[in-house]
Amino acid sequence: MQRPRAFSGRECDNVSKLWGGRFTKKTDQLVEEYTASILFDKELAEEDIQGSLAHVTMLGKQGILPDKDVETIQDGLHRVLQRIKRNDLEFSVSDEDIHMNIEKTLIDDIGSVGGKLHTGRSRNDQVSTDMHLYLRKRVVEFVDLLQKLQSSLVEQAKANTATIVPGYTHLQRAQPILFAHHLMAYVAMFGRDIERLQDSYKRINMLPLGAGALAGTTFPIDRHFVASQLKFDRVYENSLDAVSDRDFILEFLSHASIIMMHLSRLSEELILWSSTEFNFVELDDAFCTGSSIMPQKKNPDVPELVRGKTGRVYGNLVGLLTVLKSLPLAYNKDMQEDKEGMFDTVRTLQGALQLFAPMIATMKVNKDRMRQAVNQDFSNATDIADFLVGKGLPFRQAHEVIGKTVLYCIEQGKYLLDLKLEEFKQFSELFDDRIYAVLQPEQVVDARNVYGGTATVQVEAAIGRADEELLKVAAWVTEYAERSR
Repeated sequence: MQRPRAFSGRECDNVSKLWGGRFTKKTDQLVEEYTASILFDKELAEEDIQGSLAHVTMLGKQGILPDKDVETIQDGLHRVLQRIKRNDLEFSVSDEDIHMNIEKTLIDDIGSVGGKLHTGRSRNDQVSTDMHLYLRKRVVEFVDLLQKLQSSLVEQAKANTATIVPGYTHLQRAQPILFAHHLMAYVAMFGRDIERLQDSYKRINMLPLGAGALAGTTFPIDRHFVASQLKFDRVYENSLDAVSDRDFILEFLSHASIIMMHLSRLSEELILWSSTEFNFVELDDAFCTGSSIMPQKKNPDVPELVRGKTGRVYGNLVGLLTVLKSLPLAYNKDMQEDKEGMFDTVRTLQGALQLFAPMIATMKVNKDRMRQAVNQDFSNATDIADFLVGKGLPFRQAHEVIGKTVLYCIEQGKYLLDLKLEEFKQFSELFDDRIYAVLQPEQVVDARNVYGGTATVQVEAAIGRADEELLKVAAWVTEYAERSR
């Protein structure tokens, strides 16, 4: 849905301001521009009206406003909402923020009765409510996008349960693993990201409205009724906490930072794997760009940008932590800085996740090149040590024997499977013909048949568990998307 567009040229005049009664002097134009938040908090327009509709409904239920006024305000708010959906509403910097702009538009439409909407509330509890509503929707959206990314990874894993690739530590070849096992590691990472977002929902789904500016209100409002109208599970217990709490945004920014970190790690591997030096995978042309001067180039721009944009998400988290670190209770204007970083993080994460799932789904895997890499390294050396240990040799002695064997291979320009039995025996008489079966990549992989290991049977079991979990996550998204409407 489109968000509201540009701004009108209304004069910056305190006389027309909804809070202007106390003031006798016009606000400096630079102050108007510097303190206004409408340039970015217009993102909250629909949430602001959603909260206002619940609030005015409660005012009518409690007898605080007559039914006629409630109906007039509700009709006016719906008209404003339709204008927002049509992108047909201009906002003014002189009206400062989304709340004042909508209220001013409402009053222009229905007259002075529109001013009764603000009875029993403050912009302090109003803006907090808007952000709770906004993030509640985003969290469900991101769980859904992460689930789609997991699905793409799982499908690639299913297609590569027989594909063996070098596993790395320190970016040095370590032991052979199934490529499916490598992909499933990211499925696990994104699974934890989903769990964190799901857990944060219960702290996002809390209602601050009714806390007033900081101390509550003298009007006999029903906060729990508003919570039920907006489908919030809980109401803030303390009015000071309600208007000053931004933990739920910090938590979201923290979770988003971890998600971006995971995406950045995967991005780095895709960049390496798609290089000529590795040539393990090829990204689809739709997710790459070329060079303006070198016609042969195919650049992995999407993962590179995701890797680069991770830093801005980290910055948004650190920025808000710094804003909040020394604020006294309750509301302070500093807290206006809570929104731009949140919106930027939402947009950055949306873009990354929307691109990643189809990029993984269309990725081509060069299985032959992966197998060639496995055959031309010493990543099966550990299994020789285990073979000797099975013959009774202490592991430390076996480790030394294999170290010398590998050194010999390097000097001779050979790999372990190239050695004759006589060559093996010069390092230990415990070697026999069975060593050649032990050294085969399939045997090396399947020998690690422990829960969570790279053996084919274990990886296939992990894929099965992932399929079951994906169904649960999809059901959660369906349920909570409905709650967040």
